[in-house]
Amino acid sequence: MFKKVLNTLITTNVSFYLTYFKGIIAEQEGIIMINLPRGTQDILPGESERWQFVEQQFVNICKRYNYQEIRTPIFEHTELFQRGVGDTTDIVQKEMYTFEDRGGRSLTLRPEGTASVVRAFVQNKLYGAAIQPQKLFYNGPMFRYERPQQGRMRQFVQLGIEALGSADPAIDAEVIALAMNFYRGLGLSSLKLVINSLGDQESRLSHKRALIDHFNPYKAELCSDCQVRLEQNPLRVLDCKKDHDHPAMQSAPKILDFLTVEADHYFTKVRVYLDAMDIPYQVDPNLVRGLDYYNHTAFEIMSEAEGFGAITTLSGGGRYNGLVEDLGGQPTPGIGFALSVERLLMALEAEKIKLPIDQQLDCFIVALGAEAELKAVQIQDQLRLADIQVDKDYSGRKMKAQFKAADRLNAKHVIIIAEQELIDQQALVKDMVTGNQQLIGFEQIVDYMKEVL
Repeated sequence: MFKKVLNTLITTNVSFYLTYFKGIIAEQEGIIMINLPRGTQDILPGESERWQFVEQQFVNICKRYNYQEIRTPIFEHTELFQRGVGDTTDIVQKEMYTFEDRGGRSLTLRPEGTASVVRAFVQNKLYGAAIQPQKLFYNGPMFRYERPQQGRMRQFVQLGIEALGSADPAIDAEVIALAMNFYRGLGLSSLKLVINSLGDQESRLSHKRALIDHFNPYKAELCSDCQVRLEQNPLRVLDCKKDHDHPAMQSAPKILDFLTVEADHYFTKVRVYLDAMDIPYQVDPNLVRGLDYYNHTAFEIMSEAEGFGAITTLSGGGRYNGLVEDLGGQPTPGIGFALSVERLLMALEAEKIKLPIDQQLDCFIVALGAEAELKAVQIQDQLRLADIQVDKDYSGRKMKAQFKAADRLNAKHVIIIAEQELIDQQALVKDMVTGNQQLIGFEQIVDYMKEVL
C-alpha cells in the first residue's frame, strides 16, 4: 500500500510527502535513515559553483589589496575564545561547540575567525616579519549553536580579513573599502554602510560608568542576560535583541559623547578617508558589535534589498587594539571584518543577480563498441592533459542515449567515434550550438579542440 502511494507521489512531485513516506517505508523495511544535523546543509552540484565563484572573487580582491591567505585549525583550545571573544558574549556563554578530547583537554569548534588568526600571528611570530602590517585573509567554516533560520546556520562559512600591526586610520578605511568593493564587484547595489567609534580605553571607561548609572534604575525590567551584562560589560546591553525596544535603550548615553580628543580625531580621519574614496556611510552611535574585543572603528554592511529578510546584516568588523596582548603577544593594533557566504548568496538572490558561471562542458565523447571505447579513453586523457574539460558515457548506452547525456551536460562539442571512424583514424566532431560537423584526425583532435574552444 505504501509503495503504491509512493509511486503516486513520485508522479505528482509532492516532495514533502514523498520524503515522509520514504521514511515510513524505510522504517518498515528496517533501514536506518541518517539525515544531516540540524543547522547544517548539503551544498550540491549546481549550487556549489556559486560558492566557488564568490570565494574566488574574494581571493582576487584580497590579492589586489595585497592580503595573503592564512589557514587555521577548525578547532582550538576553548580558552582562546573565552579570552579572545569574551566571557560575557552570547557566543562564549551559549553558542560554542565545546568538547573534551581523550586527553581531557577542552577544545572548541571555532565560532569566528579573528581569535584564531591572532593566535597564529602571536604563536608564529608574524609580528617579526619584514613586511608590516601583516595583511591576512581566510575562508572557512565556523560553528555556533543557535536557532537555525534563513541565512543563519549552525555551520556557516566566513570570508574575512585581518590587518595586524598598524594604528593608521587609513587602514580602517581600506578594510571597509575592500568589503564594500567586494560586494559591488558582484553587482550588489542595495547596500548600507553603518559606522561608529567605540573609542579608546578612556572613552570606554567613561561611557561604561554612564551606562551603568543610566540602566541601574531599569535593571529589574531588563532580561536576565542584560542584568548580568550590566555588571560585566554594560556596552553589550545596547546589543540585546530582547530588550531592543525598551525605552531606556533609546535614551541610553551614546559613546560618541564620551570620546576623548584623540579618539574623536581618529574617527574623523577614518571618515575623511571614506569620503575621499566616495564610499557613502551613516554614523550610528548605537552600533556596538557583538564581540568584546572591539574598540575605535566598528562597522556593519547591510542589505536594503526588498525581500532580503528581517536580519539585514551582511558583514561586520572593526578595530581590536589590545586583543593581541590578551592572547599573549606584544601590544599590536589590528582591524578586520568577516562576511557570511550564506547571507551574501541570499543578497544576490534578493537583487536577482545571476553570477557569470559557465556550466557548459567543453566536449563529450560518444563511443560505440569496445575498440571505440578504448580510443575514447585515450583521447579523453589527452584532452584533459591539455586542460580541456571532457567527459564520456560510462553506462554502455546507445548513441541516442549518449547524445542525450551530452545535452544534459550542456556540452559545447561532441566527439563521435564508431566503427568507420576507427577505420579512417579520425573522429567526427559536432558543434552542438551551430550543428556543424567536421572530421578530424585522431592525432589532431587536441590541437583542433584548443583552437575552437
